This record gives sequence, C-alpha cells and structure tokens, in this order.
Amino acid sequence: MPNFWKAVNQVLTRSDLIIEVLDARMIEQTRNRELEHKIGKFGKKLLFVLNKCDLVKKELLEKSKQELQPSVFISSTEKLGTTILKKKILEISHGEPITVGIVGYPNVGKSSLINALAGRKAARTSAVSGFTRGLQKIRVDKKILLLDTPGVFPYQEKDEEKHAFTGAKDYAKIKDPEVEALRFIEKEKKMILRHYGVDGDDPEEILEAIGRKYQRLQKGGLVDVETTARMIFKDWQTGKMTKHL
Repeated sequence: MPNFWKAVNQVLTRSDLIIEVLDARMIEQTRNRELEHKIGKFGKKLLFVLNKCDLVKKELLEKSKQELQPSVFISSTEKLGTTILKKKILEISHGEPITVGIVGYPNVGKSSLINALAGRKAARTSAVSGFTRGLQKIRVDKKILLLDTPGVFPYQEKDEEKHAFTGAKDYAKIKDPEVEALRFIEKEKKMILRHYGVDGDDPEEILEAIGRKYQRLQKGGLVDVETTARMIFKDWQTGKMTKHL
C-alpha cells in the first residue's frame, strides 16, 4: 500500500470528523468516491468543504449546497467562510474537543485551508501538486485539532486528462500537454477565449493564437505548442483563469 494511503488510514482511525476538500470550480471531478466509501466504512462523519468559491458563480454554489450535505463554502486565499467552517465543526462536535481529518485530491487547497483556519502558516503550501508529505498535526485552538494528509487519488484512477484539469498532476508533469490542452479548450472554449482575448473556433487554431499572442515561439516563428499548453494549465491550476466573470 502506498505511503499516502497509510497516512489516510491513520487519519480515518484517529479523527472524529473528516473534511473532504473539493475545488468549487469542478466539484464532481475532485470528489473521491472511493475515499468517501472508506470514510463510511470507518463510521466517521463527513463534511464537504468547497474551496475557491470566489472563482464560481453564486447560483452554482447554491445548487451544490443543496446536493452536498453537510457542506461549507470557503475561499482560503480570500479568507472567506473560515469562521462559518469553525462554527460548523463545533456544531458537529456539540462544542466538545474534536480531531478533524483533512482529505482530498492533490492541489485542491487543503494546506491553504488549514492555514486559514489556524490563522498562521501551519501547513506548508505550494502550487505543485502532491507537496504535502506524510501526516501533519495542526492545533487550531483548544477544541479543534487538524490532521492533514497528502493528496489522494483513487487506486484505479489513471485519467491523465482529469488529473491535468483538476490540477492533481502539476502542469509541468503532464505527459502530453498538447493533447490534453486541446481537450481542455474543446470543453472550456468560452472561458479560454475570454481569458486570453483571442478568437477562434477550432481548438488547434485557438491554441496557436494563444501561443502567438503570448510569444510562446520557437526559432523560425513557429508556435511552441507544448509550452503554450503548459501555460494554459498553469493559469487554470493557479486560479488565474476563472469561469464566473
């Protein structure tokens, strides 16, 4: 069993409540159903926390709130919703001391969430997915202790497109960035055209236009499609590109 799954099992054993951190821009893609099933088998309470809520339209959040119960929406970078989350945790614990396990896909913002709750840089953060190593304990206050884990994939999941889109795999490590970028452009064409200020209909045409506008060129003036593709995923993974504008 990989070390990160050992860490997760330790968290499930030691925690009273499990928080699954999801990316509000792509809730279903960042849910780990396998992990949720395991949480149920351990008999633990589950609270969904949707991070990066500032990047999503309010009406979409309200719809998600009805579908995911119980849930709290936050933006750890903007410090939105963390007070509500603390209150929710203590409501679940009936005001008693509680140990809370934090789980989720790589790069959904678990460490940033912990830092926002703790009010200090308690967990190291990085834009590189999979940055957290091993099990970390963070004391929020006298009543709330957090247990952080590395980002966890389902055992059988090997979907490169999904990993690129969700940021679970760092943009610098995507195996075939051009192919994945073309798929991404096909799915999110309106957002990408708006963000980069280019025109086009065909994904290859759009990728080329972005590369030219942002001077991602090879010798001879040809567009460096790999570098352009990685730039697109970097902008998406780091939150520079949003759907709600």
